[in-house]
Amino acid sequence: MDVSQYLEIFIEETKEHLQSLNEQLLVLEKEPENKETINEIFRAAHSLKGMAGTMGFKRMQRLTHDMENVFSEVRSDKMKVNDDLVDVVFQCLDALEEYLSTIVSSGNEGTNDNEPIIKQLGAILAGTSAGGAKEVKETKTAEVKEEKVADDAQEEQTSVVPTSDEQMEKFRQYKLTDYETNAARAAVKKGRHFYGITVYIEESCILKSARAFLIFKNIEPLGDIIRSVPSVQDIEDEKFELDFTIFVISEAKLDTVRAAILGVSEIKAAYIRELDVDDYAADSAKGGLQEVQNGDSQVADSKGHRAASATTAAAGGASKGTGSSKPVVNRSVRVDIEKLDVLMNLVSELIIAKNGIVSASDSDGNASSQGVREQVEYLENITTNLHESVMKVRMVPIESVVNRFPRMIRDLSKKLGKKMELYMSGEDTELDRTVIDEIGDPLMHILRNSADHGLENADVRAQRGKPEVGSIFLDAYQDGNNVVIEVRDDGNGIDVERVKQKAVEKGVITKEQAATMDDKDAIDLLFRPSFSTAEKISDVSGRGVGLDVVKTKIEGLGGSIEVNTELGVGSTFIIRLPLTLAIIQSLMVVVGTEKYAIPLSTIQTIEDIATNDIKQVRGKEVINLRGDVIPIIRLSEILDIESNPDRDSNVVVIIKKGDKQAGLVVDEMIGQLEIVIKSLGKYMTDCKQISGATILGDGEVALILDANALL
Repeated sequence: MDVSQYLEIFIEETKEHLQSLNEQLLVLEKEPENKETINEIFRAAHSLKGMAGTMGFKRMQRLTHDMENVFSEVRSDKMKVNDDLVDVVFQCLDALEEYLSTIVSSGNEGTNDNEPIIKQLGAILAGTSAGGAKEVKETKTAEVKEEKVADDAQEEQTSVVPTSDEQMEKFRQYKLTDYETNAARAAVKKGRHFYGITVYIEESCILKSARAFLIFKNIEPLGDIIRSVPSVQDIEDEKFELDFTIFVISEAKLDTVRAAILGVSEIKAAYIRELDVDDYAADSAKGGLQEVQNGDSQVADSKGHRAASATTAAAGGASKGTGSSKPVVNRSVRVDIEKLDVLMNLVSELIIAKNGIVSASDSDGNASSQGVREQVEYLENITTNLHESVMKVRMVPIESVVNRFPRMIRDLSKKLGKKMELYMSGEDTELDRTVIDEIGDPLMHILRNSADHGLENADVRAQRGKPEVGSIFLDAYQDGNNVVIEVRDDGNGIDVERVKQKAVEKGVITKEQAATMDDKDAIDLLFRPSFSTAEKISDVSGRGVGLDVVKTKIEGLGGSIEVNTELGVGSTFIIRLPLTLAIIQSLMVVVGTEKYAIPLSTIQTIEDIATNDIKQVRGKEVINLRGDVIPIIRLSEILDIESNPDRDSNVVVIIKKGDKQAGLVVDEMIGQLEIVIKSLGKYMTDCKQISGATILGDGEVALILDANALL
């Protein structure tokens, strides 16, 4: 076994614990007496400490151990929660996230000991907060606290550890094979020892297999493990409860083997016995039974504490276990996104095959084509169900992105000196994992802009009769085949005239253009590269690298962004994103002799417009459609394709992005088709109007038009 195989599990579990700590600390800051929250933080810190120790990340283990000590004092009412304590623990979380980031990128935790934070935690434990104030109640020394943590961990144990006699019965269940017996007998003749060992792991241990691996790793230098129950493979696959038994041939003394086991944390008990090879289960065995019992094996090992008797441990465990029940947990499976991509590609090929059968059946005029059509319908049902199932597997709640924003707003509130609150809804709205991975940074940019540019200072809010605490809202909901994310605030709103003035100063537009520009076009200036209205540059915003990046990223995901604002009232940023980027419904059209796909999600209506109804306004073609003036885009000109312009009527596909509309003139419509999006790779990097390609049923390749780029 190799401990590196547990790294992915460690990373995922650590992310979950860190997010839980962030959320619980935000609650604790508002409710410092909340015992449930204090206990949750203690348990999360305890779990992180054990996981870091298992993986050999000593710096991370030390920091979480000190955090655990602090909250051990808090939950025993020997210390009160104050702002200084919360600030220091938030610094701890930042340090842990830095460790995790280093582990993800390099496989190790780096060399930063974070001594300043360790000293601040030490000052808190010594009875002085980070700001120098005395704690409410006296605290113990660090050494006594370690014992307290060990006691607390001990109290949380609920399982029953067998008595000595019961353990002997456990040994008697196992019989060595002839080969194992001969090997053990030969080793004993050479003066080596034959040990039977049963190890019990704490119930709170998260990575049981990793613990077992470390025990194997510590024992192997001392001798040979000739038998494992369950097998090594089953232990590696975590196909065991909380204990396992091994038989070892070793030259080392029993105390040395015991110390090797004690070198691994979260071991509840270990029974070691030197056995007689010919009758290893006999009562006359030489060594006698040795037991190690502890709540925190590292503490017990360093202090040399004697363990409690097996009988006492069994009685205590039984009494504490009475009435306890296992917590209800959601059954879920973590799946590598690459495996899902492979599955999605298979579904894609299946859809292409279906389209091929459709094409073949349509061209077959014989009566036998009825059977083909029936098979096509059956195949279509299967592919549709398979597509929906795979999409559900790929869908991830947006909560995994937005749950870090409350902490960010809390930090911005302190940094900017503004009181603000973030209110979120729709966190359970699901998006494709590919979209989820990319949407975090754009949302962060918008929220930071709302906090810095949007919300006014306290005195301005007071003059306007607004609450002292500014409000930022993040709402997510599904709208058809799209997910809409709205970020709004009750701040100043966007000063359109000031935006125009800045644009003129920067040479982006002329004074004449500014005079005739409407509010929507002025707001669009904010999405220009390197454009900012901030008077001074800070580490929060004002560098002009925010909103243009936001727009580029969102449109790259096939989405759109629009802004609604009212000066003095607030602003709303509306982001629309497709549910998935892999398989979409599209309208197939013909331009010249070539076929193109237009995503249905961007289409508003399809109109038959007479040529005489197309007018010229300021040198551009437009139509008046039910009172709306809509510009016309001739795809043949955009795509440089020969087409017949002399016709009495035109097929016009009306597309929409936010408040913008346009009519795409096409030569012919084929119909609706479910298509598989294929990347163009490096072949067409300069053609912004094309977002990808698809393979049709007859094997022909059709390009997919990007409505965002056309508008």
